[in-house]
Amino acid sequence: MPQFFHDKRLYYTPIEFALSHIGGTWKMPILWRLQEKPLRFSELKKDIPHITDKMLTSQLRELESKEMIHREVYPVVPPKVEYSLTEKGKKSIPVIETIMKYGYDLIQDAGITFPPKE
Repeated sequence: MPQFFHDKRLYYTPIEFALSHIGGTWKMPILWRLQEKPLRFSELKKDIPHITDKMLTSQLRELESKEMIHREVYPVVPPKVEYSLTEKGKKSIPVIETIMKYGYDLIQDAGITFPPKE
């Protein structure tokens, strides 16, 4: 498979390139939550357990720079900002769904009770 450069970075496979867009701990959960409707920062923060403000901010900026999400700033006081999926972001949802189903299968195969009983 031929290697290629994009944004001053060398990629060896299309998989690596795709994961640069949706990989990591937080990008897929963010994209997944935005599939239904636009959400504000505080709504995303509340809905994604354990993510810090700093990490959510950085991941939103990265997703925006990769044109996976759109950031809409409304000219009101106090400021209102909403995040929504772009067409490019919407294309990631079936991929994320497949990965999630695969993860559930792996969890089940490992004999893990999920979700954990409290």
